[in-house]
Amino acid sequence: MNVVNPAPGTASPAERTGTPLLAVRGLRIGYRTSDGTHIAVDGLDLTAAAGQITAVVGESGSGKSSTAHALIGLLPAGGSVLGGSVRLQGEELTGLGERAWREVRGRRVGLIPQDPGLSLDPVKPVGGQVAEVLRVHGLATRRDATARAVDLLAEAGLPDPAQRARQYPHELSGGMRQRVLIAIATAARPRLLVADEPTSALDVTVQRQILDHLQGVVTTTGTAMLLVTHDLAVVADRAQHVVVMSQARVVEAGPAEQVLTDPQHPYTRRLLADAPTITARAPRRDRTDNTEPPDAPHDSTSPEATGATAAPLLRVTGLTRAFPVRGAGLSRRRSRTAVDGVGFELDRGETLGLVGESGSGKSTTARLILGLERADSGAVLLDGADVTTVRGAARRALHRRIQFVYQNPYASLNPRFTVEELLTEPLRNHRIGAKEQWGATVRRLLADVALPAGTERRKAAELSGGQRQRVAIARALALGPELLVCDEPVSALDVTVQARILELLIDLQERHGLSYLFISHDLAVVAQVSDRIAVMRDGRIVESGPADELLRSPSHPYTKELLAAVPGDRRINSATEDTSWS
Repeated sequence: MNVVNPAPGTASPAERTGTPLLAVRGLRIGYRTSDGTHIAVDGLDLTAAAGQITAVVGESGSGKSSTAHALIGLLPAGGSVLGGSVRLQGEELTGLGERAWREVRGRRVGLIPQDPGLSLDPVKPVGGQVAEVLRVHGLATRRDATARAVDLLAEAGLPDPAQRARQYPHELSGGMRQRVLIAIATAARPRLLVADEPTSALDVTVQRQILDHLQGVVTTTGTAMLLVTHDLAVVADRAQHVVVMSQARVVEAGPAEQVLTDPQHPYTRRLLADAPTITARAPRRDRTDNTEPPDAPHDSTSPEATGATAAPLLRVTGLTRAFPVRGAGLSRRRSRTAVDGVGFELDRGETLGLVGESGSGKSTTARLILGLERADSGAVLLDGADVTTVRGAARRALHRRIQFVYQNPYASLNPRFTVEELLTEPLRNHRIGAKEQWGATVRRLLADVALPAGTERRKAAELSGGQRQRVAIARALALGPELLVCDEPVSALDVTVQARILELLIDLQERHGLSYLFISHDLAVVAQVSDRIAVMRDGRIVESGPADELLRSPSHPYTKELLAAVPGDRRINSATEDTSWS
């Protein structure tokens, strides 16, 4: 692995005498609001040593991202440091003006933000964005900066860096864009890297590659890294020191080995218990008795009612979809096959986990099943009726039986609608029930997803991520479906919220007899809910089988690769099982 070389003479006298590269004491951060000052960080202490990774862990709202932004002088409007000390290489940073911060930011402290889609300039080639850091800090001329940017992209692990340097962010994959951010953050050879959820939006295999590279930078150059994350599994694999934050305060801190194997605070223990792992699966209902759940919809013509052998609820056969390649030219028409002969079955009350990396075809498969994309060939049979061929009223009736739960509850719900408006919209569109009955339906749906009475009067924008996803699930249930297609339904959520949503899905399935097609890139999450698992790669299902069997003894190399990339599984389990660090 190619990593950056340390700039000569960058160790300060303080570092040479053993003083931590970063020392934060009593840090208080507040935000001005209409009701006064909201304290986001209250009395934070932490240190970061050269050549080590210090992780700051906590849920959304714990104060960890505010801490990261304060360390680089980038608190958002209304935010300010109210007290405390931040010393970098022995020099106090609190109270610096913007001009002084520009000398520190990028040159001595590098930031790797969470979302490259928001952090990169969409109208500027990525090589130019890397070169700009060098020019701003006077480290290269315009001509030299262009060549040096290519070297930095190569060091960050981008293939064919000279070509990538000329490309725009939208032409790169998510992992490639994140590597561009790493090149920008390390361009000036800073002594401290602040990585704010640097891999939360990436597939597990890409995540592992990015973290391997960052760990190599830290180990080889002696740079200190502050890793801000909600993912204790990543922390277990990478960090030497852990700081756990909850509600603006540090509740536990210490060496990673100590915190993860012998947590003292209840909040830390809860984070560890909620972290999804391959080997600690959620308890599943026994499906061998073939009894119908108490609240399941009943159809007197179904195979169960007539005594016939139960047919699968969903049967997908030979499903294929290709898309034209942009820029191929009229004389050489080309296409990319996103879904290539996919087939599987899903029984009533069963969960099939469909797992694969971005670009594997799993989301396109979901859209074909839902009728949001038209298949080139193949069939999607719901109780024997082909969803891909029916039209008009029959199509509308079929689609009431299949509903979609989207990945991002922040994007899938109109933030200006009240929860009541969101839940009654499907009823209005399908003309279900009388208007005067809708209030009772809304209250029932909210109770189903464990949201309190009164939530219906709030707007989506006023809800947390977990509350929004519960509303999204309630909205999907409004039409009384038999099948929910869940496309990465917890990937945007913190691990504790994620665990509660997964528990909710299992509970709803057991009460209402729902079937789930559960799509994810994360095998540890899929393991929590699935009866069977199908693994997709390059548009094809390469392996499928009962969940326990596939997770215990995978046969395809790609499945083995996905399992190997799941972070923290061994160490998280050792903590929850109260065993020693190994």
